[in-house]
Amino acid sequence: MTTTPRERARAQTLADITRIGREHLAADGAAALSLRAVARDLGVVSSAVYRYVKNRDELLTLLVVDAYTELGDEVDTAIDAVEGPVEKFLALGRTVQTWGRRVPSSYALLFGSPVPGYHAPAEQTTGPGTRVIAQLVRIFDLAHRSGRLKDKPSPVSLAPLHDDFSEVRNEMGTDLSDEAVARGVMVWASLFGAVSFDVFDQYGSDTFGARDLLFEHQLACLVELAGLE
Repeated sequence: MTTTPRERARAQTLADITRIGREHLAADGAAALSLRAVARDLGVVSSAVYRYVKNRDELLTLLVVDAYTELGDEVDTAIDAVEGPVEKFLALGRTVQTWGRRVPSSYALLFGSPVPGYHAPAEQTTGPGTRVIAQLVRIFDLAHRSGRLKDKPSPVSLAPLHDDFSEVRNEMGTDLSDEAVARGVMVWASLFGAVSFDVFDQYGSDTFGARDLLFEHQLACLVELAGLE
């Protein structure tokens, strides 16, 4: 599809605004983002930036979508490079951890404390924001269809959640059992909890001298919890 010079110029300007916005995010945090500061570093007057990004919330949305897209792309690449559900799950987990460590400010924007006064527009962020969980569901579904997902009964009744799990199945295009979906939710929450503890240094800087080994242990436990073979 051919683009016009004007469209290319607009795309480049938005890319520059995003790049500078990420630099400010890393230096000052999400709550301190300023379009005026971005315009200054871009070398233009504030009114010029407002033609592309109307306010701080639109800048935040631009950064949220950019971060989700970058993480999703890296996870997709890592998963496509290996075969088998266990290998794909390990690749997914390691990629999320590596990305979070490399760009902790972007990870915090997505998975840390909400930015006061900001509400991400679902129509722009839901698609990019669900890419990693969608890949996790595909891994469970691959294991299920290839006979490599153990059938583990739940220790509690999941009947009150059946309709919710049915909605998940419909949205994700899978026929996983309620028990498998419940385990998937637990694995999802546990994976990002483990990464968050690492990225945000919630263990304490001197608590564990081999963080990577600890994370590999956590991933192995999640493989077992998931019932992946």
